[in-house]
Amino acid sequence: MGADNVSWVNEFILLGLSTDQQTQTGLFVLFGATYLLTLLGNGLIILLIWLDSRLHSPMYFFFSITSGVPQMLAHFLMEKKTISYTRCATQLFFSLALGGIEFLLLAAIAYNHDMAVCDPLQYVMVMHRGMYVSLAIVSWLIGLINSAVETAVTVTLPTCGRNVLNHVACEILALVRLACVDITINQIIILISSVIVLLVPCCLVSLSYAHIVAAILCIHSTQGRLKAFGTCTSHLTVVSMSYGIALFTYMQPRASASAEQDKIIVLFYSVVTPMLNPLIYSVRNKDMKAPLRKVIGRSSA
Repeated sequence: MGADNVSWVNEFILLGLSTDQQTQTGLFVLFGATYLLTLLGNGLIILLIWLDSRLHSPMYFFFSITSGVPQMLAHFLMEKKTISYTRCATQLFFSLALGGIEFLLLAAIAYNHDMAVCDPLQYVMVMHRGMYVSLAIVSWLIGLINSAVETAVTVTLPTCGRNVLNHVACEILALVRLACVDITINQIIILISSVIVLLVPCCLVSLSYAHIVAAILCIHSTQGRLKAFGTCTSHLTVVSMSYGIALFTYMQPRASASAEQDKIIVLFYSVVTPMLNPLIYSVRNKDMKAPLRKVIGRSSA
């Protein structure tokens, strides 16, 4: 390919989910309501952690810092769904960074559960404030560095003037598909990144829960087993959703992937999963229920 034909674009056009205006309005209402519920739910969890000293523990510290949808909502109401090159790169960077950080923090929470269930006598000594702050900082650093590398090698790909992005957002796989040059290096980097921030944390979580299950089975009291399992169910539910969706998206063979499939998966992960997190952590968690009832009681008094 000649040098004159290798070029970059100043903006991208997002095809979204539908070209029908009524359908797009309906999607805006649906996802807008879901996004508001997500903000309220996560905001409530952070408020409860801040108000109740019993929740000032390593696990809830990770929850409070785990908390592109507005841009996507705006596009549902726009006739021409364009996004500038700079905004697209920014959106890609933050989506990759926050996703990677979340996967790493989920592994840190699994380690916290492992220590709490399997070695409660050493738990307070090991999981002190310095330890969980360090785990959080390392998770953020790895997530940000990984995102910076992936974003840099993706947004510098020439598209030869092609700027129609068959997606609802600036997603890495959709951007790579636009490239008009060899993308082998990008595919290798995506694979390495998936191993570092996805597969390795997933394996660590699996090992932690295998250790936890083995320890729980050694507990003779039925009530003790149920209490130990109850400590982990909320986190395990979120882990299953988060890792399951991401592994299905980024670890499957490229030939079997489709743009429409990617759209649905990204929407579910970006909108639905964050909305379910507050419900899972509050409804199924006894530590959360008590301060929640207290807050509701104060507001109704």
